[in-house]
Amino acid sequence: MRIEIINGPNLNLLGIRQPEIYGSTGFSEYIRELESLFPGTSFVYSQSNIEGEIVSMIQEAGKKSEGIIINPGGYTHTSVAIADAIAAVSVPVIEVHISNLLSREEFRHTSITGRYCRGTIMGLGLDGYRLAVEAIIKLSVK
Repeated sequence: MRIEIINGPNLNLLGIRQPEIYGSTGFSEYIRELESLFPGTSFVYSQSNIEGEIVSMIQEAGKKSEGIIINPGGYTHTSVAIADAIAAVSVPVIEVHISNLLSREEFRHTSITGRYCRGTIMGLGLDGYRLAVEAIIKLSVK
């Protein structure tokens, strides 16, 4: 099974940026943990601060993978283009947010992208990605 993880803007700073919100573990370290937890799964990880690149990543992942895990970062609340790309792929997409968006600033309470995802996991730190992997595996068995 192949699962693509796509992280949006500023998530390249995980482990450095606001550790009180996002934790102190970088994503390259965390993906190794996912690989050890799910040895039969191939993970492809991408991150971009550029909206159009994320759109292209989603489109390509939709052709090559059994599922997509996306954390659109700040684009969650602003990007119709990313939402449209998610809506256009036929594989399940799970949206993950490290922090609980509903406990943060009001502008973060609305997800434009989430309405096109199979589900959303938020507020559980990096463990949300593990839960998203489990969800995609279960969805692919059906």
